[in-house]
Amino acid sequence: MVLDKEQHLKELGKRIKELRLEQKLTQAELGALVNKDQQSIQRLEAGRINPSYLYLCEIMAGLGRSINQVANI
Repeated sequence: MVLDKEQHLKELGKRIKELRLEQKLTQAELGALVNKDQQSIQRLEAGRINPSYLYLCEIMAGLGRSINQVANI
C-alpha cells in the first residue's frame, strides 16, 4: 500500500476546518488562540503543510479537543 501523502494532508485539513467551524471560529481567531497567524491556519486546512505532532496538539487544544479526535478521518 502506497501512502498518498497529499490526499492525507487534504483530509486532515478538511477535518480541522470542520472542527473549527463547529466552534464558530474564523481562521484568524483560531490562530490567535494558538499563537499562529491566519495564513498558517489556512495552509494547514488546505493541506499544503505537513504539521508536526506538536503543531497538531496546539491546534486541537485551541479547538478544545484531543489529538485523537483529529485522527478519526
